[in-house]
Amino acid sequence: MELKKTVRDVNLSGQKILVRVDFNVPFSPGTLEIANTKRISASIPTLQYLLDNDAAIVICSHLGRPKGREVAGLSLRPIWDKLNQMLGLESAFCPSLDFSEISAASQKVNPGEVLLLENLRFHPGEETNDLKFAQNLANLADIYVNDAFGAAHRHHASVQGVTNYIPSVAGLLLEKEILSLQSVLTMPKRPFTAVLGGAKVSDKINVVRNLMTVADNILIGGGMAATFLAAESVFVGDSQVEETFIDSANQLMKESRALDCEIVLPNDAVVSKCFGPDSSNRICDVSDIKDGEMLLDIGPSTSLLFKDVLSATASALWNGPMGVYEWPQYSKGTRAVAESLSRENITSVIGGGSTVDAVSSLGLEARMEHVSTGGGASLEFLEGRDLPGITSLIDI
Repeated sequence: MELKKTVRDVNLSGQKILVRVDFNVPFSPGTLEIANTKRISASIPTLQYLLDNDAAIVICSHLGRPKGREVAGLSLRPIWDKLNQMLGLESAFCPSLDFSEISAASQKVNPGEVLLLENLRFHPGEETNDLKFAQNLANLADIYVNDAFGAAHRHHASVQGVTNYIPSVAGLLLEKEILSLQSVLTMPKRPFTAVLGGAKVSDKINVVRNLMTVADNILIGGGMAATFLAAESVFVGDSQVEETFIDSANQLMKESRALDCEIVLPNDAVVSKCFGPDSSNRICDVSDIKDGEMLLDIGPSTSLLFKDVLSATASALWNGPMGVYEWPQYSKGTRAVAESLSRENITSVIGGGSTVDAVSSLGLEARMEHVSTGGGASLEFLEGRDLPGITSLIDI
């Protein structure tokens, strides 16, 4: 992927800047209390840099999936309050969806001031990448800055469409995301280990295919391990196996050996006949899984095996938990990997929404080299795909 110009490469003084951020934050159930503010805090360095360089800022973001209509519970107003606290200033908020009023509000923003627009996805033109909507956004500013890596894989008006009408560069967060993920894909410290988990092979099959050309080891856990085990003729009971991907998994195992990349599968597991937080369970070798049982976590022997591999690893990429980490009795495998990747002298890059949540819940986020703010964007980047929110920016 070509290197892109950033906010450091353009004159910002006195300019009005449209900044696309990713404020798609989770809320505590049934409340307007933000459960995790990481995506807001991650945008602060770019916003502060713009303020320090005498720019006027218009911020835009999406929240949730309102599908082109106004939904009261998905307003950015609660996020506005948190943003003000983090920036240490009183920004303005424009609740209107009328572009004549949005334009009037943006014209009032002076250098050193900030305006936050209402949820972009309240507009039907955002997700359809509507030409007129993209032009209206571009008309609000002199320069566009994309700092929303979590949305960089979307062909949306505020991500890709707007770049057709206004000089467009990367923010500091987007730059950090690109450099961190690209470093493990192109120039990783060796040995380099990828840890992949999560529920479905279909979500990760192309990631495995791309990573095995560069990784020394790929450790596979989570629900997706069931399909790989089935490809090795291991009976996995009632574990979710994606039958249409068994042949692909088998082929990847063969290809990885030819590429000197070792794919490591679980040798034991925590299994249960019931899917629930308090279900009775047992630990067994994967060769001893019974009919009706399902794999809900990697077992202690596998955890030790993975920890041994990671202890000799110089750099690692992790995407996907090792089990149903939300339930304590099925979280030990995920914890083991997280603790291994949080040690000193390892470059650890964490990607994927559930993986980030797991690391955060364990209090280990600060000890990782880089924790990505992108979910689907991280996966597509790791597959080697071009992301429209990045490719559309100005090349260096």
